[in-house]
Order: sequence, then C-alpha cells, then structure tokens
Amino acid sequence: MKLTSPAFAAGATIPIAYTAAGVDRSPPLEWAELPVGTRALALVVDDPDAPAPKTPWVHWVLANLPPRPSGLPGGVLPEALPRGAVQGRNDWGRVDYGGPNPPSGEHHYRFTLYALDSAVSVTQGVSKPELLHVLRGHILDQATLIGRFARG
Repeated sequence: MKLTSPAFAAGATIPIAYTAAGVDRSPPLEWAELPVGTRALALVVDDPDAPAPKTPWVHWVLANLPPRPSGLPGGVLPEALPRGAVQGRNDWGRVDYGGPNPPSGEHHYRFTLYALDSAVSVTQGVSKPELLHVLRGHILDQATLIGRFARG
C-alpha cells in the first residue's frame, strides 16, 4: 500500500500553501496498491513533534473515504468530500484540515492512511482516539507519508 502527494516527496518540506503560514489548505494525496477487500479508507494527519502535553497534535481526521477514486485533490472542502465520508475533529477543536503550524523549529507531519474491510460507524467530529478505537479489527493495511515544515 502506498500513500504519496504530488505536492511534496516523502520526507520533503510541505509547501507553504498547505500550512497555516500559507492558505492552510489540504495537500493533494494519492493512494495505490490497496489490499484486496478494501471497502473504505481512513486518514489521520498528526504532528509527533508537538510539545507536551499535546503530543501528537492532530491536524486532520477523515473516515469512510471510498477507495476509488485513488486520492483526494488539494484544498478539499468539507462539502466536496466523497459521499459517506466523515470528517473528524482536529486539536484546534475544528472539523476540518488544519495545516502545519509549529511553534518553533522543524516538525514532521504524518499522513497515515488506513485500508479498511468496511466502512465504520462514526459521526462528524469524531476524535482521533475514538476513530482508532473503532478501526480495531477493520484495518487491512496502512501507509504513512511524512512531510516536514518549519516556521521561517
């Protein structure tokens, strides 16, 4: 299973447009080589370098994405999400994408995509811990794309 972005290579700097210092829109994402039997996808974006006590800082939570088409466009708006997709709550308390916004230094941002054997029963505003709990027993595989960003 693979997760990539046409906006940045794995381990590279996330372009400013996809950060809080820019337009703060979600980057385009593409997935491939999903396992047989994938019926839905979930995505969590977080920052493991966030200072305690809020480590990792959650930037985006999505559940019940369809496996096809094989990605999401950049700047996806909540109303443009595929039918049935559910957007969760980030650590700003919002139900949307919140781009990288490190208080200092360079941080790494994990985009983790989960291939699921079925859609899961969650509602709008689900938290990352709640989603991960519901995903137990449904994850067929997962892939992670890491990007970096530092305030300049």
